[in-house]
Amino acid sequence: MIKGIIFDLDGVLVSTDELHYEAWKQLAEELGITSFTKEDNEKQRGVSRMESLEIVLNKGDKVYSEEEKEALAERKNDCYKELLETLDDSAVLSGVKEAISYLKEKGLLIGVGSVSKNTPVILQKTGLESYIDKVSCGLDITNSKPDPEVFLVAAKKLELEPEECLVVEDSEAGIVAAKAAGMKSLGVGPYYKSLGATYEATGLDADIDWESILEG
Repeated sequence: MIKGIIFDLDGVLVSTDELHYEAWKQLAEELGITSFTKEDNEKQRGVSRMESLEIVLNKGDKVYSEEEKEALAERKNDCYKELLETLDDSAVLSGVKEAISYLKEKGLLIGVGSVSKNTPVILQKTGLESYIDKVSCGLDITNSKPDPEVFLVAAKKLELEPEECLVVEDSEAGIVAAKAAGMKSLGVGPYYKSLGATYEATGLDADIDWESILEG
């Protein structure tokens, strides 16, 4: 039986996609790369910051050292954090608060499993902080999805076994990580049909049969 739900953050609970895109695009333009597009940004979905950086750098022809790449990734994150100052509860996706409130009433523990180091700030600015029991994020882990570490840390913080947790994700890397962690998954978002999740829904505002899912 499922006792805890671990939600990914971006694309599941909140939408900060446009802010990420703007930050990466700004970095690309600073590097003389003018061909970074929304399609390139889609390829960054669910992967680590350094992997996302490689997608940007592959659009150019300059070779960077590891130290330079680290500095570039930090430059992007600084830009993103500036953009986060504009974030408020309007970034919370439809049905999120209602779904979490329902699950909490059912006695479920609620966790967040995100590779973003900005997770605590995003939860605070969007007003979701009070809805979450435990957070596992980029500040707690060394390996990004599809490695299961972020979800295993979340389960440990919730004091639950992996098989007692359900992961809600919108990326293939996240679903692979959930499977590797020994957890069932609910795939949501625009690509929910192709994620390979245990269960599927367009989003948390969909008519989800939580009863069946929770019984496992």
